[in-house]
Amino acid sequence: MLNTIKNYFLGSYAEMRKVNWPTKKQTFNYSLLVIGMSIGMAVFFSILDYIFNLGIEKMIIK
Repeated sequence: MLNTIKNYFLGSYAEMRKVNWPTKKQTFNYSLLVIGMSIGMAVFFSILDYIFNLGIEKMIIK
């Protein structure tokens, strides 16, 4: 049992050494991209919601 757990952690450590980690600059750029896309999508859906809301109000008031 102990040997199995030890092998698991040794294997996990070996695999983590193979990972190609992003640089600090790449991480910063990817974070900015995610934040920018999130804000862009929020604005897009807000505008869409406003347009649909106007359409529904026109249909109800009509």
